[in-house]
Amino acid sequence: MTGLLDGRVAIVTGAGRGIGRAHALELARHGAAVLVNDYGVSLAGEGTGESPADEVVAEIRAAGGRAAANGADVADFEQAAAMVQQAIEEWGGLDVLVNNAGFVRDRMLVNTSEEEWDAVVRVHLKGHFAPLRHAGAYWRAEAKAGRQRAARVVNTSSGAGLQGSVGQATYSAAKAGIAGLTLVAAQELGRYGVTVNAIAPVARTRMTEGAFDTSQMALPEDNSPVVAWLASEEAGDVTGRVIEIDGGKVTVENGWSHGPARDLGRRWEAAEVGPALRDLLAEAPTPEPVYGA
Repeated sequence: MTGLLDGRVAIVTGAGRGIGRAHALELARHGAAVLVNDYGVSLAGEGTGESPADEVVAEIRAAGGRAAANGADVADFEQAAAMVQQAIEEWGGLDVLVNNAGFVRDRMLVNTSEEEWDAVVRVHLKGHFAPLRHAGAYWRAEAKAGRQRAARVVNTSSGAGLQGSVGQATYSAAKAGIAGLTLVAAQELGRYGVTVNAIAPVARTRMTEGAFDTSQMALPEDNSPVVAWLASEEAGDVTGRVIEIDGGKVTVENGWSHGPARDLGRRWEAAEVGPALRDLLAEAPTPEPVYGA
């Protein structure tokens, strides 16, 4: 253990397997007490009756770390509140929230059902909002009481949310929403000592295996050192950023920004729009291709 996170209390959602499991182990290795959340569902979000969180907790404790299990549905508002409260009661506070839980139901857009759309958007987007909402309220109350914490939030977006991915319209939309949520939360919570960032991890997991060739992809644990540093007190000057991690390569994503513009100073006529917009598009950088295009 390095001591980077000594004395800090963290929640990691979806931490029973894959990238979330790797995050939980890494945070514990650096000294954090970790509430390991996992609802115990299949890749498609269906109940399995398994308790993978307990296995991760046992592994952390066997290595001399501190951990407890939590089985909350992170997209359930009240269960998310109880999860945050469990960490506070277990270890006397909360410093780090890593939102990672999610699943996929890949379909081409015209084949996507309403149920599939609702399920994926719920677990990814609402599953980020609910824990963040309750943790943020706790940190605000602490700050107002004169006990401001060096709190950190690490959300999980995706290259699919940043560039788009063919066959993953629902997942891409949810992950793009998480990137937007990260920007707003960083601004709103900064006054309480909270930083909010997101990662776009690349890894061979249950979610990627079978969708395409993953033989050359990075491992889940390759993403976790970046999360550990973002969770530390050292990272207090970094907020509102989306960071892509692909093995040994770390990229700070630029996201949407204002590009070429033309202001007529009056209302545009429809006949004027085409030539002007084509000129602006010629000046603008070419968008990165959608994955799978």
